[in-house]
Amino acid sequence: MRVYGVLILFVALSLRTWCFVCLCVVDGLRCFTCTAASSESCIDTKSCSGIFDQCYSLKVAGSDVVTKGCQNHAACIWPMACCEGDFCNGALPTGPSVILLLMSSAILTVFF
Repeated sequence: MRVYGVLILFVALSLRTWCFVCLCVVDGLRCFTCTAASSESCIDTKSCSGIFDQCYSLKVAGSDVVTKGCQNHAACIWPMACCEGDFCNGALPTGPSVILLLMSSAILTVFF
């Protein structure tokens, strides 16, 4: 009886993995894509093909021109900033600002 339970579990996990792979290939990674004078104007999106597994942002040295799009992890080299996940090369910065970090540190120092 245990053998049948193990077989059923194995088949169920195999089907789940196979369906997950199919969904990943069909849906693909989604990235912001553009060549623009500023990062904020990058609002176009693109669904990347199967070989591209990362989004990238690249600021051209000596100018304000920004390029964003899809990239393969093997081709992601400096000065490209590559990331994984849908729209991770966002048009607007999503991280905390320096002011917020300094204010929270000051509050913690005063009250604790």
